[in-house]
Amino acid sequence: MVTTEIAEKIQQLEEKYAAMGQNLSSYLDGLLYADYLTYWDYIQLDVLLNLQHPRTPFPDESIFIMYHQITELYFKLSLKAIEQVCHAPELTVEIFKTQVKRVNNYFKSLISSFEIMVDGMEKEQFLKFRMALLPASGFQSGQFRMIEICSTSLPNLVYEAQREELKGKGLKETLDQIYWRSGATELATGKKTLTLRQFELKYMETFLKTAQQYEVNNMQLRYQQLMPEEQQEVKPLLREYDMNINVRWPLMHYKSAVRYLHKKPEDIAATGGTNWQQFLPPKNKRIVFFPELWTEEELNNWGKVAMEEE
Repeated sequence: MVTTEIAEKIQQLEEKYAAMGQNLSSYLDGLLYADYLTYWDYIQLDVLLNLQHPRTPFPDESIFIMYHQITELYFKLSLKAIEQVCHAPELTVEIFKTQVKRVNNYFKSLISSFEIMVDGMEKEQFLKFRMALLPASGFQSGQFRMIEICSTSLPNLVYEAQREELKGKGLKETLDQIYWRSGATELATGKKTLTLRQFELKYMETFLKTAQQYEVNNMQLRYQQLMPEEQQEVKPLLREYDMNINVRWPLMHYKSAVRYLHKKPEDIAATGGTNWQQFLPPKNKRIVFFPELWTEEELNNWGKVAMEEE
């Protein structure tokens, strides 16, 4: 029996498909022949569970792979949230707060779950299978670099000592001086590592396009476009955002590196040849997305308190 409600919906569907020059009857035939959707098909479960391809027979390598795949999915979620703020046709404080809370929650989950990987792998296994991963490195996460670019004005991603000379320069020149490039140079010679050369070849064009896309509507500039009273609502969330991404997250990597790579009398080198001892500690980089939200004392002590606590 066709109820009035069903008849109205059929009429709405006919109008919808007619507006596209389509025949509703053909689509209804498709519904009759289509199989029911299943959970495993919808999320592509079989594909997902077969995306791990270890390079060695050590069982803990699968843990290492899966954790990094999970991390990249959280980065993708973060980029989706950032996009909704930066490209909102009409930005409201509620949109801003909702999306920043999401990013904070994603990174809180990442930060708290890092121990799963660290505690979930035997040090002896890791130190063996890591040698089969050369020259790949977690440094090569393009999505994390895009989160940085979308979050703040590009000069904030250059070491402070170099910013003055970049005044009046374009995005490409600024991107050439972005802070993380110095983290993948050979310790002995100062030359670019193969890890960095691979990374630049893969992503630099994408990074430049992203910088152009977000030059006038990154998270920092969108915050500045809010009314003063709205900024006060968002400020605590953005401070948390800054700390999560620029202090707590790199600090977890530093703790992991210390656990696995610290060795007397000389530390073990990272797989990509990165100078992790200098690059990973947030107090050394002092990269801040929203410097206007922090006091001079807080900026001068950036990352120090958190690192001492850890």
